[in-house]
Amino acid sequence: MVVLQRIFAVFLKDLKSELRTRYALTAVFLFVLTTIAIVLFSTRDEHLTKGFAAGILWIIMFFSAMTGLAKSFVSEEERGTAFLLQLTTTSTAVYFGKLLFNCILNVLLNITAVLLFFFFLNVTVAAPGLFVLAILLGSFGIACAVTVISAIIAKANTKGALLPVLSFPLLLPLLIPGIETTFLALTGAKFSDVQGDFQMMGSYCVVVTTISYLLFDFVWKE
Repeated sequence: MVVLQRIFAVFLKDLKSELRTRYALTAVFLFVLTTIAIVLFSTRDEHLTKGFAAGILWIIMFFSAMTGLAKSFVSEEERGTAFLLQLTTTSTAVYFGKLLFNCILNVLLNITAVLLFFFFLNVTVAAPGLFVLAILLGSFGIACAVTVISAIIAKANTKGALLPVLSFPLLLPLLIPGIETTFLALTGAKFSDVQGDFQMMGSYCVVVTTISYLLFDFVWKE
């Protein structure tokens, strides 16, 4: 019970910080608008294929996470509050509090990105249930990976450049089935067609979270 209270306290701290600065919300909103505008100008009146739409959507999701979730642990080092967190709470509370916040934030950011994407590009979804599941699993998986990578690079000098460089190879096992399931959902596939990809995405979330939790104490304190 005490651990859950500490986790929730870390989550509330990050939530209040985001609501006060609105860094992630503003940055990602502008990034999504800019990306969609470039796609609109480049395609003009041409028909946007389902495969191209799925790829663009996951590019937006990937770089939105790089922009919106990058401050997870970096901001603690910049504000000098990392040492205070180490003194006042446990590594478990910090990790799961940050992870909970990043998962919820990433889901909200990606929902916003998807709505804007469909509104401006006029893309139709043939299998909405599969599409929503693909976006949710993708959002959770990206948040799980970026959370621990943010902790790793927090003390580095070139934080902004390191995050996407380290994240991309780690996220490849998620991105490949994620793009595939999104494409199949747009074209109207059945659940049996994407069941294997969903299992891979779900397994990815579990494995990354477990390994990150086991290594986090060393990463956080060293």
